[in-house]
Amino acid sequence: MDAQDRYRNERKWMVENTIAARGVRDERVLSAIAELPRHLFVQHEDREDAYADHPLPVGCGQTISQPYIVALMTELLHLSGDEKVLEIGTGSGYQAALLGMLAREVHTIEQHAELSEHAQKVILSLGIKNIHFHTGDGSLGLSTQAPFDGIIVTAGAPLIPQPLLDQLTDGGRLVIPVGSRFSQDLQLWWRDGKKYDSESICPVVFVPLRGRHGWDGEKPGELTREG
Repeated sequence: MDAQDRYRNERKWMVENTIAARGVRDERVLSAIAELPRHLFVQHEDREDAYADHPLPVGCGQTISQPYIVALMTELLHLSGDEKVLEIGTGSGYQAALLGMLAREVHTIEQHAELSEHAQKVILSLGIKNIHFHTGDGSLGLSTQAPFDGIIVTAGAPLIPQPLLDQLTDGGRLVIPVGSRFSQDLQLWWRDGKKYDSESICPVVFVPLRGRHGWDGEKPGELTREG
């Protein structure tokens, strides 16, 4: 069995035993995860663990999220294929790539330029071309491209950033971890006209959201478009 066959079988096992078995039912999400080579998004020394159900470091103090959580957060967006989606926290690019396979257009923001550049190279090598990469303060969203049908935040926020709610379409959905630095509640928010409703999904642990509406009020720089 060559390496690609092994990884394909590992993806299949991961989808069946650590994602679908835990309740993710969206067939589009499951099929996309079964196709997307997660091992290309992790550091080379971690490839043997690429399909294990836990996060892995990707540099700059960031992580690639646990596969089940990636699948769950993606499913919560209810993507049908014609949506415009914003991701806060590009990291390895794995979540962005998955969104690119499921939505019409994706914008992803990362504060670390080196992570954004590496993610872009990996994603383009896979032939996924509907993703636009930006660097800057993701807690501010991306007003120049708003509104968005879905927004997904891959870092824990102390409170819901108001700019993200403001940038949702009517009926748009926001998936975000909210809580302390070391423990958060995964929340789903959706817009109904000028009102917002929310639902608590499950406890999670993410790296802290940085920026004006993040933990420390740092401003990583003005937003710039890379591709």
